Amino acid sequence: MTTRSVAIAAALTVAVGGCALWSPAPRPSPLLERADRLAQDGSWEEAVVAYGDYLNQHPTGPSARRAATNRDTLRALLSSRAELIRLREELTRLREDVSRRDGELVRVRQEADRLKADLERLKQVDLKLERRK
Repeated sequence: MTTRSVAIAAALTVAVGGCALWSPAPRPSPLLERADRLAQDGSWEEAVVAYGDYLNQHPTGPSARRAATNRDTLRALLSSRAELIRLREELTRLREDVSRRDGELVRVRQEADRLKADLERLKQVDLKLERRK
């Protein structure tokens, strides 16, 4: 065998061996792809369920950690969203209470002004009565 033949044989061995060792990344599970798509589309409740389904079937799969992280993140997001809605409703209720109390305050001030005027008239009447005596 010549040097050239040995070199070609070595090159072929490396090329074929390299191809045999190289394997493309595994394609994600259809369940995981569905969960990712739901999350991207904003269907977060459904995505949490889909990630849970994936984790039930593949608890130690190659993407299990990512699926668990995404599920937990979406749960936290949904919880925060619910809390925000609750706080907005409370803020609306509190604003209505403040508005109602402002109205009551205006009414009480008007009543106080009317009572002050009545008191002033009574003082005038009392002074007139004392002068007549």
